Amino acid sequence: MVSALRLMLLIVAAVAAIAPVALAEELPLPNIVVMLADDMGLGDTSAYRDVTGNEPSVQLNTPQMERLARLGVRFTDAHTPSSRCTTTRYSLLTGRYSWRSRLKHWVLFGAQGDPLIERGRPTLATMLKEARYGTYMVGKWHVGLRYRQTDGRPAAGWDDAELAQPLYDSPLDHGFDACWITSRSHGTSGPNAERSSSPDAREPRGKGKAKAAGANNSPRQSVGPGHIHGRRVVDAQPGTKQLREAANAYRLSELGARHSDHAVEMLDRHVAGESTTERPFFLYYASNSNHSPYTPAVRIGDRRVRGGGRSVAGESLGPRADFVYENDVALGRLLDYLRNTPDPRRPGHALLDNTLVIFTSDNGAERLAPASVGPNRSNKGSAYEGGHRVPFIAAWPAGRVGDGDAERPGATNASLIGLQDLFATFAEMTGQALPDLLAGEIGAEDSVSFLKALLGEQLPPRPMFFNDHREAEDPAACALRFDVEGSKSAPELPDGKWKLFCDAGLLRRAAVKPLELYDLDTDSREASDRLAAAELGPLVTRLEDLAWHHRRCGHRLAEQLTAAPVVQFDLASSAAMAGGTDARRKAVSIARGEMQGQHRWRGLAGDLELELTAVSRADKSEAVFAVAADGLGVGRDPGATVESGEGIELRFNRDVLIEWLAMVAGEGQCGGFCIVGDRAPLAIYCVDADVDARDQSGVMSDLGVLKAGQTLRLSADPHLGVEASGRWRLGSISVRVCPAAGK
Repeated sequence: MVSALRLMLLIVAAVAAIAPVALAEELPLPNIVVMLADDMGLGDTSAYRDVTGNEPSVQLNTPQMERLARLGVRFTDAHTPSSRCTTTRYSLLTGRYSWRSRLKHWVLFGAQGDPLIERGRPTLATMLKEARYGTYMVGKWHVGLRYRQTDGRPAAGWDDAELAQPLYDSPLDHGFDACWITSRSHGTSGPNAERSSSPDAREPRGKGKAKAAGANNSPRQSVGPGHIHGRRVVDAQPGTKQLREAANAYRLSELGARHSDHAVEMLDRHVAGESTTERPFFLYYASNSNHSPYTPAVRIGDRRVRGGGRSVAGESLGPRADFVYENDVALGRLLDYLRNTPDPRRPGHALLDNTLVIFTSDNGAERLAPASVGPNRSNKGSAYEGGHRVPFIAAWPAGRVGDGDAERPGATNASLIGLQDLFATFAEMTGQALPDLLAGEIGAEDSVSFLKALLGEQLPPRPMFFNDHREAEDPAACALRFDVEGSKSAPELPDGKWKLFCDAGLLRRAAVKPLELYDLDTDSREASDRLAAAELGPLVTRLEDLAWHHRRCGHRLAEQLTAAPVVQFDLASSAAMAGGTDARRKAVSIARGEMQGQHRWRGLAGDLELELTAVSRADKSEAVFAVAADGLGVGRDPGATVESGEGIELRFNRDVLIEWLAMVAGEGQCGGFCIVGDRAPLAIYCVDADVDARDQSGVMSDLGVLKAGQTLRLSADPHLGVEASGRWRLGSISVRVCPAAGK
């Protein structure tokens, strides 16, 4: 953990060039509050009215967001890594693009029973716990839960869940000391005790929406568990999905006030606790507002919410504006609490002085209205700017993130930042090293610190992805942003804030096919596609290369491994490659191999050697490979697949980055699990198994570095005994050879 002196030196060094007076005191580690709104566009706050140009009559007045902006710094080029809620929340917590997980687009469906974040993957909370932070969460989780069955065993999902049993997997298993959460969006997290006919449960019109939000609290309700406190479903009744109609009944219009109350209670307990009072805290406040249905609280604390949302001109703007305004009131209550509560670690100061407070959103506005999206194209669910450019406001007075004066205008920074960057930023603030990816560790693969930007500097250009694009034929399409500013290393590239759209092949199988190209510097509305411009050919090639390498390697490894050999081992008996590749990428070497006896397969590519072993639960020596036209199975039948009780083990003689494994299921199922070394098991999903289309062929990607001699095990067994078994073949393997130590 970083010392107080070390933190002071970090801040002094960062501000020396911009601040006339260096810090004169040694600061303890700052408290951290991250408040994440749901579906809030750049135009939904008056703190950005000068950017959006909204008229007073349509601009919602958000005085507390303006207050935070005056205290600190407002970012005008801040982005979510995805245009949807699940995927952004995954990235925010892990420092990793969500499409490196099984979810290439969209969100987790239902009362999801398979957590998206595997055990052992570092999160903001686990990282900050290493620095002795107390870690707390309230609000919307939406990255998956694991329930238990009646006998206490893990449940496969909602249908076999016993809600009276403590959860098998909750935020407590990912670094949080305490939590009070909803499983996902509030309208579908639990049975609404107010019923859809209540005026408090306002529901936007649309097919199928009223049934979800107004689902009866019956033994057969299939919406969700309602409130979750730690591992417990609040007011659960054994043997039924029905919840008790008690004081804590799940009422949509009471969630905002309850989350605010629980947040303050958690901080109160931390500050007063004998074991925690001398420790910093981290609060992740993931508000349910303003996702539909629009159900604003009557009051939060002593402030009116319902009916309180007003335009800058003083006019009422309706229930959605009230729900957005709920975020403003909740933020103001937090700021008041921090301002009025003495800091036990800094006598004579309030908590607010040494607390980094961040307010932002999980994606753009859910409605396509100029007043919400501002001057940007499209909205939530789109990789155009309106889907992912969001408010981002931060203040930390003692740390020189703003001057802490709420009476004067705050700072504005135009640096490009993303929510996945919080991991690296908080690690730098607390003096912690990021995971060593080349050494085989995992975590924060795409995270870059923007601490210097918080302190007033402009950051150098860096590539950044945005995914989930409903306007594409396959919404797993994405966009890559890269700014060129007087590049000395590539003077042939024109200056601009370039954004290249690629089809879903990039995320699904690392094949680059450009769709559109825009220069946000001159075309912020993304109205003029420049892809066909002949003079931009070298730029497009450069952006394609960036996209290809960063998709395969991860941001933090891309520079180190750009020149590393890429080898694809084809395991099929035919020349067809099950996983596919980008034929234009000359860096890819296609390697084949041969059987070594019946249960071993050996492939060579230069000095790189791959050994595959067929395994059986009964006896390894009895397992034999079946070589089919589309890949390797296990069994004596030539058409055999890898099925329950069987698996394949992979080993290399060099350290390699596992870019992807191509799985071919045919009429089978991509189930089972994989384990890299001694890491936690990952369920095998080779497609978007959480959405409606369930093609059972695809790739498992982004498994990290496999050390020389280490085993990667693929098994068709369900690792908890309750998920689907697999029935698949292994078609091909793509790896990048890591440089030898010292090179």
